[in-house]
Amino acid sequence: MYERFYNLKAKPFRLSPDPRFLYQSKGHAKALAYLRYGLQLGEGFIIITGEIGAGKTTLARTLLESLQSENIVAGQLVTTQLQSDELLRAVCSTFGLQAQGVPKAQLLKNLEVFLMARAREGRRVLLVVDEAQNLPAESLEELRMLSNYQVGEKALMQSFLLGQGEFQATVQMEGMEQFRQRVIASYHLGPMDREETQHYIEHRLTLVNWKNDPAIDNEAYDAIYEHTGGIPRRINTLCDRLFLYGCLEETHQITGETVRFVVDEQQQEISKVQASVARSRPQTEAPGDGQIHLASPSNTVTDAERRLIALEKKVEALEERVRKDRDRIQKLIMMAVLSGDDVDFPQALESLRKAD
Repeated sequence: MYERFYNLKAKPFRLSPDPRFLYQSKGHAKALAYLRYGLQLGEGFIIITGEIGAGKTTLARTLLESLQSENIVAGQLVTTQLQSDELLRAVCSTFGLQAQGVPKAQLLKNLEVFLMARAREGRRVLLVVDEAQNLPAESLEELRMLSNYQVGEKALMQSFLLGQGEFQATVQMEGMEQFRQRVIASYHLGPMDREETQHYIEHRLTLVNWKNDPAIDNEAYDAIYEHTGGIPRRINTLCDRLFLYGCLEETHQITGETVRFVVDEQQQEISKVQASVARSRPQTEAPGDGQIHLASPSNTVTDAERRLIALEKKVEALEERVRKDRDRIQKLIMMAVLSGDDVDFPQALESLRKAD
C-alpha cells in the first residue's frame, strides 16, 4: 500500500526472513563467519543463539543460498518438542527419505545409505536445525549419535543448531558432556546498537529504491531504537507501521513524535486484544496466590507476527504463480504466432502448469 505512495519497488520491512535484505551488523557478520568456519571444518556442531527476531533464520537462509553452487546437500529443519524418534523421522523427511510407518532401525539404515551415497558423489550433507531450544536432551543425544556416521576420519553429516538463549542452558545440563565435546563453536547473537539500527533501516530502504521519502530524522531513529532494543524483527514491525501511518496521513517526514504516536497506538491495540482474550477465556486462579492470570502480551504479539509471516508467504506464492503464468502465456502466444494455428489458451495453459 505505502510502496506506491513513497515510490518504493517493494516492501522494505517484511517479517519473513529474506537473505536479500540481510544487514551484516558486527554481530551478524561474526555469526555468519562462525557458520562458514564450521563449513570449512566439515564436522561437529555449530551453535548460534539469540533473542526472538534477532535474525538467526535469515542468517541460515543466507548461508543455504550461498551453498547452491557448492557440493553440499543442505536441509533445514524447524523443530517443535520432538522426542528422539520423532526427530529422526523429521531428519529423514528433510532429506526426502520415507519416514512415516518405518521402524527406527530401518530409518537409521536408510539415512546411512543416503549419507554414504552422497559421500561417494563427493558431496557433503549439512543439517540446519532452527528453534533448537525446543529439543529435549534425548533428542540432542540422537543428533550426536547421527554425527557418528563417518567414512574413515570424515564425518558424513554436520549440524548447525540455531535457537533462543535458553538453548545454551540445555547444552550445559548434566549428562550433556559428550554432546558439548562435539561443539566446534558457539556464538550468541545480541541486539544491534543505535548506530547499527539506523544503518539497518537505511540498508533495507536503499534496496527498494528509497530516495529519502519519507525523510527520517535523528530523533525518529533514537525513538525506534528505544522502543525496539535493536532487535531486527521488532524494527521491521514498527517501521512497517510507521510507513503505513505516513501513507495514510500523506506525510513525507517521520519524526520522533511520529514514532511515539505509532508506538502508543500499537500498545493500545495490544491492550484491546488482551482484554478480548481475557473476556473469551475463563479466568483462573493459581493455587495459593489469589491472583488472576491473563495472557502474556509478548505471546499475543508473537502470534500476530506469525500470522503476518504466514500471510506474506501466501502472497509471495501467489505472486510467483502469477509470474509463471505470465511467462507461460507469452510462450503460448509465441507458439500460436509461429504455428499459425488457433490455440485453446485455457486448456494449453493448464497443460503447461501440469508439465512444470
